[in-house]
Amino acid sequence: MKNTIKSMALISLFAALTTVGAYLKVPVPVVPFTFQVFFVSISGILLGPKNGAFAQLLYAILGLIGIPVFTQGGGISYIFNPTFGYIIGFIGGAYLTGFLFQKLKKKTIGGIFLAILGGLAVIYSLGVVHLYVIQKFYLANSFTLWNAIYYGFILCIGGDILSSYLAAVLCKKLFSIQGLKLPAITD
Repeated sequence: MKNTIKSMALISLFAALTTVGAYLKVPVPVVPFTFQVFFVSISGILLGPKNGAFAQLLYAILGLIGIPVFTQGGGISYIFNPTFGYIIGFIGGAYLTGFLFQKLKKKTIGGIFLAILGGLAVIYSLGVVHLYVIQKFYLANSFTLWNAIYYGFILCIGGDILSSYLAAVLCKKLFSIQGLKLPAITD
């Protein structure tokens, strides 16, 4: 998608939807579940890899300049928040999801879901590493790598897998609408 007013509007829209996803919380024990991954995944598929990543980069920049778009606010100091690695992961996750989606020969729900899971792997990889580094070295907590995997992956992944599947179903439905031209197809 070329840098047009339409692409800038879609990038902005998905940055806003990711913000909405941060505030849509499902209260589950220990770690609340949000819908950020749902919108990150859809941005990669519908906008393509580059613009999906740009949408998430815009989201991160807005939060870092102080606009309270993150689940716990915003500001440059958010870099030291244990969960900031997931936000960095959103950028790479949207890109990889869009890239894998474009490589699919058949756009089935299963294929779309696998593309989203590839992006989810990026999000969790960066998120868990950042969680560990901040807890262990910045906050000086007795936090092991196993703690980071347990609290940052095992307790969270179930809800994100479910939302990823729902995103795949939604995207498949959008592709089946007659005459709908999605930006990812023209990237």
